[in-house]
Amino acid sequence: MKPLFSLDSTLSSFAIPIPPDMVKIRAGENLGEWVDKEQKGRVVIVSPTTTLEQTISHILASPGVSDLPTLVIVDEQGTPTGMVEPYQLMTAFAVLTQNQSALLSTLMGTMSEAVTIVDSRNVVQHWNRAAEIIYEIDREQVVGTSLDEHFASESIRLLDALRQGTSVQRVYHIPRPDSHVLINAAPIRREGEIIGAISIEQDITELVRLNEELAHTTAHLHNLQQEMSRFQAADDPFYAIKGHSASIQSAIGSAKKVAQTDATVLIYGESGVGKELFAKAIHQASRRHEKPFIAINCGAIPAALFESELFGYQGGAFTGAEKKGKPGKLELAHGGTLFLDEIGELPLELQVKLLRALQERQFYRVGGTEPITVNTRIVAATNRQLEQMVADGRFREDLYYRLNVFSLEIPPLRERREDLPELVQIFIHEYSVAHDHSVPRISPEVMQALFEYNWPGNIRQLRNVIERLSILQENGVILPEHLPTVIRSHAEPTHVSVHTPIGGTYAPPTPTPPSILRPSIAYTAPPVNEKERILAALERTYGNKKAAAELLGVSRGTLYNKMKKFNINEESFKWD
Repeated sequence: MKPLFSLDSTLSSFAIPIPPDMVKIRAGENLGEWVDKEQKGRVVIVSPTTTLEQTISHILASPGVSDLPTLVIVDEQGTPTGMVEPYQLMTAFAVLTQNQSALLSTLMGTMSEAVTIVDSRNVVQHWNRAAEIIYEIDREQVVGTSLDEHFASESIRLLDALRQGTSVQRVYHIPRPDSHVLINAAPIRREGEIIGAISIEQDITELVRLNEELAHTTAHLHNLQQEMSRFQAADDPFYAIKGHSASIQSAIGSAKKVAQTDATVLIYGESGVGKELFAKAIHQASRRHEKPFIAINCGAIPAALFESELFGYQGGAFTGAEKKGKPGKLELAHGGTLFLDEIGELPLELQVKLLRALQERQFYRVGGTEPITVNTRIVAATNRQLEQMVADGRFREDLYYRLNVFSLEIPPLRERREDLPELVQIFIHEYSVAHDHSVPRISPEVMQALFEYNWPGNIRQLRNVIERLSILQENGVILPEHLPTVIRSHAEPTHVSVHTPIGGTYAPPTPTPPSILRPSIAYTAPPVNEKERILAALERTYGNKKAAAELLGVSRGTLYNKMKKFNINEESFKWD
């Protein structure tokens, strides 16, 4: 008999041919006589498409059945085409049962998730290898026993499916102090009746461990940054935000004003513009600077873990959980600031709980019964358009207005290209120290390419590019071939005014006196004569003639003529 794996197998797949003397007999004529004469038993007429499941259901539903019938398969014209004798039917069911048992055993053994199947009495019928590993209980000890003998009844989520008929999806659970799982459980029904339940549990212990390590590392890094800030710029928490362009200075000015209050701040900005840097500066410039600054990324933590991460959990809330419980980020930030990064990624069901906590300034730990009151300032950040998400029903309107007390927009790098020279010098010095080599010189072509690129990844991308250039530099010079291909081939030309570093800092621009220069061109200080103005422009553009000509408001040919007139060459100015 061919392998059978499903009750959907048709009878014709294993039926035997009709005997020669039956070929011409039609069902409505002499079939009954043949049965009485040859079969001496009950006969059931079936079609070629009848399945094993239909057959067994029919037999069980027939009253007074004491033995299995002979099945005669007839086609649409009523001509017998095959037959299944009782022993064949029994053999088919036996093969099917064995094959399905082997299939289930193989499936359970190859799954990385722990699988538990119980019957209607909560007696374990299946317990796979992954379950043995997670719960450290051998299969021989569990199968055939009640699940209550091994776990406390209140911690068995299978009972919800078994007794109430409800399913659970991705529920966080701690079966042991050092194990974390996500549970999916559902009842097993047959014709509407619950005959058992199944749970599939995904081990996320490693994910939780990495998340805790990341939190500890972040906290340690924050402590180091706080220590550094005491020495570097104790009087200005915004010192780490570099740039003198009007747009970034406007954002810094607004941030300094709101930092003196306890207002909730919603920071808008593309990925990589430095939203967390602003959040930390706002905290350090506030009256809460001596209290904790706690950051949590709403998009990096699974939804099942986020609630316990934000609100914490009560001791005994989970099987094997710490007896004292664990405080959440909102509680740890009491008196200080909680930074909710990527707030637009927060699922809708968690937005409701967050809104309630923000409005009432109190919340309950997971599994807790006592309210916890906190005085925590909220600073949120997103690179999403929350207004559109509210309109689309993907972000709660009431939470949006609760967070959007004071909005702060951080400009992307492409809108403040005049800050590029300062940022490039800062990063190139930083990585030169890190890689233990002298500060390389940047060729004019490289600076021009950096100016023309659109920087979709903003400051983060610029930092990565500068680190690459610092590594690839040859003989103390960074050349165009060291640039990533995307910058060399997809740079977008733009016209900018570049401000020159004076004594290691960048001074705000002041107008230049009229001469060959356009009155609108910005300078850091008014040069005395035309030659000095040309030298200053070449210094500001790192020797790039095209950019210097645009800065001066003249053509490149005019600039070359002026350089020749005043005997200006690359040795005449310093731009590295």
